[in-house]
Amino acid sequence: MLTRFEEIKLLALCATTDSRNAFGRLVEEYEEPLRRFLYNLTGGDACLADDLAQDTFLKAYESVRSFKGLSGFRTWLYKIACNLYYSHLRSRRELTGLEVESYAATVSDAGQRASDASMDVATAMQALNPAERSLVLLFYLEDRSIKEITGITGMPEGTVKVYLKRAREKMAGVMGRG
Repeated sequence: MLTRFEEIKLLALCATTDSRNAFGRLVEEYEEPLRRFLYNLTGGDACLADDLAQDTFLKAYESVRSFKGLSGFRTWLYKIACNLYYSHLRSRRELTGLEVESYAATVSDAGQRASDASMDVATAMQALNPAERSLVLLFYLEDRSIKEITGITGMPEGTVKVYLKRAREKMAGVMGRG
């Protein structure tokens, strides 16, 4: 795990010398958690998650000089990933509020290999819209604070809290615990 100082040092090398080795070290540090986040965000679509992760790192590499350091690199990276995911959804015209059920029906059956409890959670996650799903993943799976989530999503703190509450209620309803 990189310390904050090591991360800043690597970012400085990337920005000033265009060091691929330094950026490679950042990729090594964040690749697995980012892929896991995207895998969950995409409903278990491993190919899409890999494509989005690759695009995220490419965009981060191309934009590293514009990184201002107002948030941590990880927060910035996840913001790029979320934006790419939402762009992907827009380009495919998926998931308006009325399309949730049809989307849930098309999700891969990767969750079927998991235990019953995991399947319940995976099914419940599919009932969420993309914004709610990303917030639930960031807060519960990635253990991000509300403040970090506001930095990633650009949503106000109150909106994040309301979306998380609604998401919990939806999931509880789907799981029969509401």
